Amino acid sequence: MQSIPVDTSRLGVLRCAVAPEVKISNYETGEVKKDREGNPVWTVGVLVRQDGRRASVIEVAVTGEPKGIEEGTALAITGLEAFAWSMGERHGVSFRAAAITPLPVTGGTKGGER
Repeated sequence: MQSIPVDTSRLGVLRCAVAPEVKISNYETGEVKKDREGNPVWTVGVLVRQDGRRASVIEVAVTGEPKGIEEGTALAITGLEAFAWSMGERHGVSFRAAAITPLPVTGGTKGGER
């Protein structure tokens, strides 16, 4: 599967829409998804708002638990990559990042401004 780098500077405002959760690879057994080195993978629902009122939520996977992130927190995402996938008749785009960190709080707003 080929990765496509994503320029986060063109995505506008990035905020946490769904707090970090460990990614489950097998819901029947509760097995946690691991990366190639055996580290747990987490997902964060990220609200992307480019221009005006248009917004989307994307799920971004990241190795290790992102710290200091809760719903509404402004985010910095490092090394964001997109992957096209297909399984049978299902297909879509997945996102993975090297790191997801909270932006510093500025001007008294929750999670800072971008």
